[in-house]
Amino acid sequence: MLRLAFLAGLGLAPAVHGATLVASHFAGGVYSLSLTTTGSSGKLAITSQASGCGTTPGWIEYYSDSKTLYCFDESWNGGGTNAQYSVNNDGRLTLAGSTKTTGNSVHGLLYGGADGKSFIATAQYSPSTITTYKAQTGSSVLQLEKFALSKRGPNSRQDVAHPHETQLDPTGKFLLVPDLGADIIRIFKIDGTSGKLTACPTGAASAGDGPRHAKFWKSAAGVQAVYTLNELGNSVSAWSVTYPSDPNGCLSLSRTQTLSTYAPGKKGGATTKAAEIRVVGNFLYASNRADQTFGNQQDSIAIYTIDPTTGAIAWMEAANSYSYYARTFQFNKEGTLAAVGGQTSSNVAIIERDPTTGKLGKLVATLQVGAKGRAGEEDGLSAVVWIE
Repeated sequence: MLRLAFLAGLGLAPAVHGATLVASHFAGGVYSLSLTTTGSSGKLAITSQASGCGTTPGWIEYYSDSKTLYCFDESWNGGGTNAQYSVNNDGRLTLAGSTKTTGNSVHGLLYGGADGKSFIATAQYSPSTITTYKAQTGSSVLQLEKFALSKRGPNSRQDVAHPHETQLDPTGKFLLVPDLGADIIRIFKIDGTSGKLTACPTGAASAGDGPRHAKFWKSAAGVQAVYTLNELGNSVSAWSVTYPSDPNGCLSLSRTQTLSTYAPGKKGGATTKAAEIRVVGNFLYASNRADQTFGNQQDSIAIYTIDPTTGAIAWMEAANSYSYYARTFQFNKEGTLAAVGGQTSSNVAIIERDPTTGKLGKLVATLQVGAKGRAGEEDGLSAVVWIE
């Protein structure tokens, strides 16, 4: 307030900045949002709503070079839809095409081909499959891989394999699939021309970890690591990465660390579930659902430092997500803001971030998008991305 008064006294107004985001909701809508910030305060507003991503949009991916958004339908009742949208300059979405799918896709992305975007890889949680398609309207299934457990896991949710994400490595030559049910990271070698996947030896998580999502990291000195978010174990793991010297060989992973998503000496409750993981520079972030660390329906985001010479992680602190069931979050390109999607609170929260310290700060803006969900159910807000 003192800064605003000082600027006003000089006859100057604080700079006004704008940004665009897109959020998906399990009830079927895909929403364009405008963010306007003045100084350290901001306002979020819904500018438009689009349909076309089936009955249960569960994940969205934005590709800035082509201004294209892909949406993946988590339909639990039979077939689903992969939808492709053109993103206009004002953030409005125009449906550009769609593909009928096998259903229950919890994640998807583009991979392969000369442009790195010729094929689509999706993960199906309950059917225990990953499915690939050509990235074109109405394309049929290119490849379907069905997974089974070698043995049942210690958690009640590990009765079958549950692939939860399709994550591309930085070279675009390998696909990682965290399997929550099997406690492994599945690894596939990509044929960039055909889009076909060939299975490689897996990476082994600890029993009951339930790996959900993964992110790659590389230091300025060339040290590489993979970090996984373990939903059932409420933890994150660090993995060393080894690339093959043989061009026909496989990438391999070796787990080096596992840390809780809570401060040392603390742990989550019976209904807490870690959700999402992000890497920005030498900082790692993981969201917790239903821990209410910061009060009623105020869940936490765990922050870790990454050692730039080894890739080892260390606990730093917990920050307020300003949301309940913080399912999804993403940072803007400048690394100055975090957009957090609260699943059950069904809100998008914009939070300050200090790029130097990695700490998350105060709430800049928040907006409820669509109807609120029910704790522990597949409803409410599903994903949020920056359009930049």
